[in-house]
Amino acid sequence: MLAKNASKVGPRYPQVVILVGATGDLSQRKLLPGLFHLCSTGFIPGCRIIGVSLDDLDPDGFRRIARQALDQFSSRKVDEADWAAFAATLNYVPMSAGACALAAAVEEAERSLAGESRRVHYLSVPPGAALPAVRLLAEAGLVPQSRIIMEKPFGTDLASARSLNARLHEVFDEEQIFRIDHFLGKEAAQNILAFRFANGLFEPIWNRNFIDHVQIDVPETLGLGKRSGFYETVGAFRDMVVTHLFQILAFVAMESPTALEPAPISEEKNKVFRSMSVIDPRNVVRGQYTGYRSEEGVDPESDTETFIALKCAIDNWRWAGVPFFLRTGKRLAEGQRIISLAFREPPKSMFPVGSGVGAQGPDHLTFDLADASKMSLSFYGKRPGPGMRLDKLSLQFAMHDTGLIGDVLEAYERLILDAMRGDHTLFTTAEGIERLWEVSIPLLESPPPVRLYPPGSWGPKSIHQLVAPHAWRLPFERAWRDPNPVGA
Repeated sequence: MLAKNASKVGPRYPQVVILVGATGDLSQRKLLPGLFHLCSTGFIPGCRIIGVSLDDLDPDGFRRIARQALDQFSSRKVDEADWAAFAATLNYVPMSAGACALAAAVEEAERSLAGESRRVHYLSVPPGAALPAVRLLAEAGLVPQSRIIMEKPFGTDLASARSLNARLHEVFDEEQIFRIDHFLGKEAAQNILAFRFANGLFEPIWNRNFIDHVQIDVPETLGLGKRSGFYETVGAFRDMVVTHLFQILAFVAMESPTALEPAPISEEKNKVFRSMSVIDPRNVVRGQYTGYRSEEGVDPESDTETFIALKCAIDNWRWAGVPFFLRTGKRLAEGQRIISLAFREPPKSMFPVGSGVGAQGPDHLTFDLADASKMSLSFYGKRPGPGMRLDKLSLQFAMHDTGLIGDVLEAYERLILDAMRGDHTLFTTAEGIERLWEVSIPLLESPPPVRLYPPGSWGPKSIHQLVAPHAWRLPFERAWRDPNPVGA
C-alpha cells in the first residue's frame, strides 16, 4: 500500500543500495526490515539491494536471511505479495568475489531500473572494516552518483577522527558522506525543532534567564552480550556520548537556523559544538557494572567504563551558566531516553510554610525520545479544598493522541530515506565530530577512575554529588500516563 505523501518525501530517482555487512546484526534487526517497509509502501520509486559480506552465500541464501530477519524483527506484518516483490530486488556478492563482481552486480541492477538511478552504500561493518570497504567501492568504480552512510564510531579521539575523515575524503566528497546517528532519526528528536521554533510560547524562555539546567539521560537495562570485545576498546563515552548525546544536546541548544534546510541547521549545530567548553575530568563520573570484567573478551583488570555521567557547559550568550548534565550506561535500573529542562524557580515568600511549593523540585519540560514520543510539562497547582496546599501537576502529550502513530517512520528508515534524498539535516559533519573530540581531550587524557556499581542500579553513588544541588530527573516521581488505559 502506498504510504500517504510517500512520493513527496522519497528520493527523486530509483536507488541501488549496496549493503556492506548485509548478514550482520544491525542489518537483520533494522536495515533489511526498514528497506522492506520503504520499498513496500512506495517511499522509494524503484530499488535494488545488493548484499555484501564475508559470508559465502548465493542470492537465494541472502533472501532466506532477509526473510528470517523480517519474520523475527519487523514491527509490521509481512504481506506475502510485498515480500515476493522485495525478494526480487535482492542480490548478493560475497566479499571474496572482489571488486569486479560487485561492479558487475551494480551494473546489472542499474540496467534493470527504468532511467537514471543513484547509488547508496551503507557500511554496516565494524570500525576496522570501514576503510577496506571504502577501498572496495572505489576499486569497483562505484563512487560517482553515490552516497555513503557510515556507522559510528567516527574515530576514537581527535587524531583518529582526522585521519578517518582524511582517508574518506580521498574517495568521497564531504557532500556524499552521511555519518548516521539513529537518535536524531527519531520523531521526538526532530520534534524539538518544531516545538522550539514553531511556538511563540517557548522560544522566548529557551535561555539562561528561564532555564536552570538541562538533563539528557539515556540509561539502558541491556548488557553487552557479544559486543563486549568491541565495547572494551571504546567504552560508554566514545560509544554513546560523542556520537549520540552531544548530537541531541546540539538540537536542544542551537540557535534558530535561517531556513529549515540541511546547511543552515548543520551550521547552527556546529556553532554549539564550537561554543562548548572543554570537558573537565573533575565533572565526570565513570562507572563499571559489577561482573563486567569476567565477561568474554574483557580484560580482567579493565578500566573501560560501562557508565558515564558528566556536566558540560556551552559558553555563549544563550546558555552561559546553565549546566548540561548527561548520563548513560549499561545494566541500569530502567531503559529510558529523555531530555528534561528544569526552569528557574520563582520566589516563594508569599506562600505559607508547609504549602508544598518547591517541595517536589522545579517545573520541568520533558521529552521522551521513544519512537512513540511523549512530552510533559510539570507545574505546581493548588490542591482542591480549604487553605493553600500545592501539588505537582503535569500536562502530557503522546504521539498516540494524534491518531498518526502509524505514520511514524522508525529512525533508520527516516535516515536512509534522507540520505537517498541527499538531506544532511540529521547527520554529523566532519567539522562537528572533530570539534567534539577536541573538547574531549582532557577527559580522554586524564579520565577519573571507574567506580563499581551493581547491575540494576542507577550508577555509582557519586552521580548525586555531580548534579547537586539539583537531582536527577530519573527515576520519575510519577509515571507517564497510559495513552491506552484499560476500558477507554
